[in-house]
Amino acid sequence: MADYKQIIEGVKPEMDKVVVFLEGELAKVRTSRASPSLVEDIQVECFGQKFPLKQLASISVPEPRQISIQPWDRSYIEGIVKTLEKTGIGASPVVDKDVIRLNLPPLTENYRQELLRLISQKQEEARRVIRRWREKAWNEIQEGYRNGEIREDDKYRAKDKLQEVVDDYQSKIREMVERKKKEIMG
Repeated sequence: MADYKQIIEGVKPEMDKVVVFLEGELAKVRTSRASPSLVEDIQVECFGQKFPLKQLASISVPEPRQISIQPWDRSYIEGIVKTLEKTGIGASPVVDKDVIRLNLPPLTENYRQELLRLISQKQEEARRVIRRWREKAWNEIQEGYRNGEIREDDKYRAKDKLQEVVDDYQSKIREMVERKKKEIMG
């Protein structure tokens, strides 16, 4: 006998992954304040291989609009600087002895609007994936009903429960995006 609760519980971890992924994506979007997450996952070519910056250097935020990058080895500096110059974070790297500094300029109104559009796209993408998981679970529930494994009243109970779960995840996504928008508007 199929249990609709198991089907719903089965898609929750997938929906959790969507929320965690969106959280990571939003952390990479620049706000009016500096954050290590803006640069830590940037892939830097070093010794013919690519490494995330966080594996090559310590990253800190000594001031609200400055990121300080201290490579573990001086030989990484050139590769890190070249990579940072190519990224679109809006700051030019400055080398000061063994430290690379990124001074982030204030956000312009146009750039803020561009960031808000980008965040809205990421939000819609996450919502679409959640809807896809809802559809998959609902199809499994209906299949269970057709096969006589789920009773009719359980099918409708499952539909309501599934919608509650989806609404909960959509709400988490909406709250995360609203927080990020407030950060951008500073």
